[in-house]
Amino acid sequence: MAQIIENSSGKGDGKRKAKKHSTAIDMTPMVDLMCLLITFFMLTTAFSKPKVMEIVLPEKEPDTSKAIAPPVDKSRAVTVILGDNDIVYYYEGLAKADSLPSLIKTDFSKDGIRKFLLKRNKPLFDQILEYKEKIKKGELVLPKDSVSSELKKLRNADKVGPIVLIKASENIKYKNFVDIIDEMAITNIARYAVVDLNPLELKMLEAAPK
Repeated sequence: MAQIIENSSGKGDGKRKAKKHSTAIDMTPMVDLMCLLITFFMLTTAFSKPKVMEIVLPEKEPDTSKAIAPPVDKSRAVTVILGDNDIVYYYEGLAKADSLPSLIKTDFSKDGIRKFLLKRNKPLFDQILEYKEKIKKGELVLPKDSVSSELKKLRNADKVGPIVLIKASENIKYKNFVDIIDEMAITNIARYAVVDLNPLELKMLEAAPK
């Protein structure tokens, strides 16, 4: 403990005796400061949560040489091609050498690729929207995990919605890829995959409107 030594005047022979006084430190302001710092770090930690995107990836095959791609129903197939300068192309069905479909040019606006996907996925989208409205109105009271499980069941049971094949040209921006994945979530597309462009689609892309 710190001490303060003071000289006091003596009497008689002139000798002086030292007086010792103990010091006390008030820790109350320090405790207040500690509480403020704890509150600050708790709030800043809660506000700076990282933003993540959930992407469901297929299980890795032990022997990729024997892997066979699952067949895609032509009536449900929709191919989305990400082009340069934020341009999006799409066509319905499957491309064949004897009958190349025409690429339709669009963009990422609400009246672009989203409007088309919503139109194609309307039955499933309406089911999920109705289910969420019941939860919002209190007609269904379920824990968060159960809600996610039920929505997953609705997507798995879908047999008429589009199967979207996402393909990208060489010089696209990473932002465009993130945007198209966001569109899959917004329009509640149950099945989509990221695949490479085939030679026919490269030929179609060369002749597509810029």
